[in-house]
Parts: sequence; C-alpha cells; structure tokens
Amino acid sequence: MTAEPLVLGFDTSAAHCAAALLRGEQLLCARLEGMTRGQAERLMPLLEELLAESGVSWQDLNAIGVGVGPGNFTGIRIAVSAARGLALGLDIPAVGVDGFEARAADGALPAVPAPREQVYAAMPGEAPRLMPRLEAEEAAHGAGLAFTPEASPAGIAEAIARIAASRFETVNEPPAPLYLRAADAAPSSDVPPALLDE
Repeated sequence: MTAEPLVLGFDTSAAHCAAALLRGEQLLCARLEGMTRGQAERLMPLLEELLAESGVSWQDLNAIGVGVGPGNFTGIRIAVSAARGLALGLDIPAVGVDGFEARAADGALPAVPAPREQVYAAMPGEAPRLMPRLEAEEAAHGAGLAFTPEASPAGIAEAIARIAASRFETVNEPPAPLYLRAADAAPSSDVPPALLDE
C-alpha cells in the first residue's frame, strides 16, 4: 500500500505568515501568525517548525502548495520564490493556488482584502479585479463576501494545501504570482547618472 501524500501549503500574501501540513486528508499541523513585515525572515523557520512538530523531514514531502495572490507584492514574491526554490531543490511539484480558489464558499463571492476600502474579487464570468468593497458587496446580491476559507479552522494555508494535494500529480508549470494592480512603488524621478565611456 502506498503512503498517503505529504503536502506542505503556505501563504504570505497578506499581513500573515501561514503554513499547514497535510498527510492525505489529515491535517497534521498548522500555524497562522499575524505580521505586517518580516515574512521573509519568518517563513522558513516556521516551515521547519511544522515539519519537526509533525516528525517529518523535507525529503518526506510529496508536494508544495503556495498562495500566489492577489495581495501584497512583496509577500507574494516571498512565498512564490520559496515554493519554487524548495520544489527545485527537493525535486517535487509546487502548485500555485490563487486566493479566490482558496476562499471559495457556497454562495458567497470570494474576495481578498485590499487597501483603501477595496477588495480583489472574482465576479462570475469576469476576470478577477480590484474594486471598491461596496461594489463587490452589491455584486454578491446579499450572499456576502468570503474573506476566509469556509470550513477551514487552520485558515488559508490549509485550504491551499488541500487544493495542492488534489492536483499536484498533474501540475506542469511552476507557480507564478497573480498581480491584479500596479505596484505602489514608482521608479525614481531622479535623473540617472551619466555613463562615461572609457
């Protein structure tokens, strides 16, 4: 009999560092730590802690699931880069899971919080986009907005791990960030220095 797959899921697309470890359908361990910065420094130690707490090693993993956004640009890059590096180093698949799929709920409109009273939402039949929260609430027609995964006490990381577990055997592409708006940072308006030929 083949052992059930061991899947590690994680997400840093918002003000958190979240991770969950599944063996088959069983949730072995999960953590969700709120933080506005420091995800790059915290992610790998957090993953190590989950593996140690569950009595497994990196080499035991069959797949990785990662939240690809939308959300915080830097946070998305941190998680996606970590997932791609781990997948390459461990020779296992990494599955990108977008925030809408991870938050899917019966009837409610999946939505990801955004700054300035806005949300990222996936309207039925339309490409996901950034919109005012009020517009998304009206589009939900009283069903509400799903900001957290339904029936997932361990939060977003567990939902990501479960989705990755269901598709890691057929994934062919490495995960890629899902950006739905332009970056807040702008290129410097300073005049670049002149380059001198030798």
